[in-house]
Parts: sequence; C-alpha cells; structure tokens
Amino acid sequence: MIITKDNLAQLAWDKMDNLLPAIVQDAVTGKVLMQGYMNPEALEVTLDSKKVTFFSRSKQRLWMKGEESGNVLNLIEVGSDCDNDSLLILARPKGPTCHTGTESCWFDNTPASFTFLADLERVLAARKFADPDSSYTASLYSKGIKRIAQKVGEEGVETALAATVQDKEELKNEAADLLYHLTVLLQASDMSMDDVIAVLRARHQK
Repeated sequence: MIITKDNLAQLAWDKMDNLLPAIVQDAVTGKVLMQGYMNPEALEVTLDSKKVTFFSRSKQRLWMKGEESGNVLNLIEVGSDCDNDSLLILARPKGPTCHTGTESCWFDNTPASFTFLADLERVLAARKFADPDSSYTASLYSKGIKRIAQKVGEEGVETALAATVQDKEELKNEAADLLYHLTVLLQASDMSMDDVIAVLRARHQK
C-alpha cells in the first residue's frame, strides 16, 4: 500500500522492535540506491519534510540522508510490501547516495539495461547549454528544434529501411541513433521520457 500519515499504524512495527527495513529506489532510473531502517518517527518526518530520514541504529537517533554531505534523497513516494513489514521508497537523489561517492551502495552490481536510458537522458540534459564545440549533442541543441526534428525523421526512415531488408545489425545501430536523437528532441522541447511514459501508461489502462 502507499504510505501516508493516516495509515502508519497499519505497518507491522512489532516484528523488528519498532523498525522496518527501507529500500530506496531512484524514481527515474529504477536503480536501487541504498537500504536503511525507519521507526515510526523517521517515517513521519520523511513524509512531512519530503527528505528521506532514517533511524540510525549506530547513533540511536534520526538521521536525514545527506544531512552532512548535502546529498539528500527527495521523496516521491513510500510504499509497503504485502506483509507491511518492509518499505520501498521512491526518491530523486541529489548527488551520489553511497558514502563512498558512488551513485548506489550496490556499485559493483551490473545495472538493469533499461536504466541506461535514464542515465543517458541525464547526460543529454546536462549538455543542453554547453559549448556547441564541446560535443555533438551540444552542437545539436545549438542548431535548434527544427534541425533536431529533421535528424529524428532521418533516423526513423533509416531504422525502417534496415528492418525492411532484415539487416539486424544495421537495425540495432539505426534504432540506437533514433532513440538518441528522440531523447535530444524531447529535451530541447523541455520534455522527458517521463512525459512519453505517462501517455503509454494512460493508454495501457484503457
């Protein structure tokens, strides 16, 4: 269930001495970032402040992630599992989450393939106002939406042609070019893949 201040008491706090494990997931990329523990007060503070706050078992006090480093976790949503004895927190991280300076505490694990698109989108967004001579992406932005849209059209045609002649290797390459240029076009239009996914979700529910 989605957790609000009205249903905190429904969680199974009695199973682990008033603590529940809390897994934090990047709301955009889907990457698992870290695990902590929450007591009722930490969860209530998290819901009120919109900053993910844990109960530190070593310090025996509430601890807001990023209170010293500034690498806070901005809350999107808190949910519980089917037994109401663990929490899944969707958040937007500000900076690296792990104390080692990495994005995730599971930095040795191979991330799921789909998360790369979100990583790519962040890189492309960061180059939106960069020097046009610094990268191909920055140069595309400098040429304006009309040129970027033209590139999407060109790559779409080339992708279709590769599929038509059943050249799978070329199809992979052209599809990659199409996804890249489409992402740039969305960014140039002050939109993101989230906007596209929202439309797909709405259609899927019909």
